[in-house]
Amino acid sequence: MVNAEFSAIYTVWLREMIRYVRAKERIITSIAQPIFWLLIFGTSIRMSVSVGTMDYQTFIAPGIVVMAVMFTSMFSAISVIWDRELGFMKEMLVAPVSRISIVVGKALGGATTAVIQGVIIILLIFVIRSFTEYFSGVRIDAGIFLIVVPLMLLIALGMVGIGLAIASVLESMEGFGMIMNFVIMPMFFLSGALFPLNNLPTGLKFVTYVDPVTYDVELMRHIMTGFSSINVVVSFLAVLGFTCFTLLVGAYLFNRRS
Repeated sequence: MVNAEFSAIYTVWLREMIRYVRAKERIITSIAQPIFWLLIFGTSIRMSVSVGTMDYQTFIAPGIVVMAVMFTSMFSAISVIWDRELGFMKEMLVAPVSRISIVVGKALGGATTAVIQGVIIILLIFVIRSFTEYFSGVRIDAGIFLIVVPLMLLIALGMVGIGLAIASVLESMEGFGMIMNFVIMPMFFLSGALFPLNNLPTGLKFVTYVDPVTYDVELMRHIMTGFSSINVVVSFLAVLGFTCFTLLVGAYLFNRRS
């Protein structure tokens, strides 16, 4: 019985990975957007934003990594709606495995693709840093990499949980896209990924502290640059708690809808 559940998780995960590898345009667009933010946006606005002694590209680099992980993992949940429309979801649900195995497989598949995207962005930052003066303050070595990858996985699982929860209650892919953009963009822009939290008005600063992505960004920034506006332990506990909560909610809604 246990072997059957693990086999189901692996099968669902493998299907998500095959779908990801075959969608070349998805990979390209997911990489192009962070590059735009890192190079074009970062270069154009760095003279207008003060981040102390740190150059602006270095400051936003961890936030852009989180953005790549966040967007990819959240939108990976659209496969739930796609499978439902094609009738494949019905075939999975009648299989002699628990529905939680399907959820775990979906979550791990979406999180894995998001981590791959995040790793690609980090490698691009490393390459650009090696040949230009950009990202001079970003710390990238084997030790940092071994910490960042599990963190990206933890962040991705939390975002996949949101995507699964939304996909479980919606009927169409069009509706999913509209809702996700309504959720993603405010969460990203209010996270402090593009501006220091210390410079914000009191009211807006309160909103950023309510935003769970803020703690993702601050924890990633602490690891990659050594700078953070929030205590690292607080950030880690917030990220861990948010991931557990969203996965539980996503699994509950998926199970109830299915």
